[in-house]
Parts: sequence; C-alpha cells; structure tokens
Amino acid sequence: MTAAWIEQVTGSFEDKKRWREYKARKKQMPGSYRTAIEGLERYLTYAGAVSKGDVLVQMFDDLADLVERAAADSTPIREIVGDDPVEFAEEFIRNYSDGQWISKERARLVESIDRAVADQA
Repeated sequence: MTAAWIEQVTGSFEDKKRWREYKARKKQMPGSYRTAIEGLERYLTYAGAVSKGDVLVQMFDDLADLVERAAADSTPIREIVGDDPVEFAEEFIRNYSDGQWISKERARLVESIDRAVADQA
C-alpha cells in the first residue's frame, strides 16, 4: 500500500529503474554513438513533449536499441539519421504520439468542435 502511494506521488519505480538502465546502456556506447544519442535524447525530450513516463522510457529504450545495433554493426551515424537529423527525430517522435500532451489537446479540440456542430443541428 505504501509503495503504491509513493509511486503515485513520485512516479513508477519500474520507470525509474528502466531510466537508470537506459543511462547505463548509453554510457557504454562508443563515443561518437554516445554523442549522437545524447543529441537525439535532448531534442526528443524538448520537441517530443511526451508527458507519460512509461512512453518516454520506451521511446529512449527503442532509441538505445537502434543506436546499439548500429554501433555493433559499425553503421555510420549518418546512415541512421540521414542527411537531416531533425527530420529523423521528428519521424521517430511520431511513433510515440500517444504519450504526447498535444495528442490529448488535439482530441479535446475535436471533441469540442463535434459538440459545437451537434448543438447547431
């Protein structure tokens, strides 16, 4: 009971554990791949606007999987992100839209307009 209450206040212990594991994975990456993932992480954190902790952690786990595989295969970073890293990051973010606060606001807008249209009928 106490653990559930604490998690409600502080967030999921499992998410925190997964976040620490992600940070440890990132630390083990070769230098250039670590630099790339840190840049992507920074951009995804600010531009992604993901407000659900479990979605955020999953997004970074998936990013770490991608970069770790690329490092293991010696895939050049440019082959991962292409010529436009922002475009890559934006496309990556789209896979996690259910965790973005803007998705909730978009749904609210649609619902409001639908109600307004129904009221006019």
